[in-house]
Amino acid sequence: MPDTKVRDLSAAIGMIEPGSSIAMGLALEHAIPFAAGHELIRQGIDDLTLVGPISDLLFDQLVAADLVDRVRAAWVGNVSAGTGYNFRRAVEDGDLEVENHSNFSIALSLKAGAMGVPYLPTRSLLGSDIFRESDRFREAEDPYSGDRLALVPAIRPDWTIVHVQRASPYGDAHFWGNSGVTFEGVDAAENTLVVAEEVVNPDVIKSDPSRTAITRESVTAVAEVPYGAHPSPLAGRYNRDNEYYVDYAERTNDRTDATDWLEEWVYSVPDRATYMEKIECVLSVSERTVAAEVEYGQ
Repeated sequence: MPDTKVRDLSAAIGMIEPGSSIAMGLALEHAIPFAAGHELIRQGIDDLTLVGPISDLLFDQLVAADLVDRVRAAWVGNVSAGTGYNFRRAVEDGDLEVENHSNFSIALSLKAGAMGVPYLPTRSLLGSDIFRESDRFREAEDPYSGDRLALVPAIRPDWTIVHVQRASPYGDAHFWGNSGVTFEGVDAAENTLVVAEEVVNPDVIKSDPSRTAITRESVTAVAEVPYGAHPSPLAGRYNRDNEYYVDYAERTNDRTDATDWLEEWVYSVPDRATYMEKIECVLSVSERTVAAEVEYGQ
């Protein structure tokens, strides 16, 4: 029998060293691992490089905690209110290095990392300013057609953190709903932390092998954290907490206010169970929808 990979979230996050590159929020606005991000803040793991497409609030909160040196992303902010004030302040003050990407180039970078190749080609970045902003992106000639191509460099994160609906103790995980570039991020990373709504018997995972999107050989640790993606939605479990996003924008447009917000919602909250006691909204799915049964035979 394989060894269990289940860890308390605090212990799992404690495995991440300062200076690490971490890919998070890879499913766009869905399944963002906020509980894991808040534990990073509580432990003060700093000098981080954050990687993601549309990170929503999580990157902004980590920047507010002064843990981030560099961001490699397509967009950072607040989907409900536009600007992420902490990210904007850090960029304007010159405290944060930013490598601009498109959503597609982040996907290509992680895919290249997963494939073990140095880059992948595309036409989509041609004509943009991205080549003037970073010398990591190159233009080259297609040796077959002679056309110009953009070469997108591989990204291989030290860690990828994902939030899923359920996982076995050994790391095999079921994940459904929008996945974005989650699987590319897992395959590209040196280590993967799976945060699950529930850790289940391996037979539950084996009962639906087609939904086993992440497998144990890619996983370093598993942590069970119900509501660990709040305030983002998790398909089949809970909807997006829209009021949270609006409240966050109103309360963090000033540096002092942002510090106060972190104290109230992160530093003084020891775990996710305590955090959820502070949340007043009812997190539910508006209409329960179940997929048709699948028969796998004997």
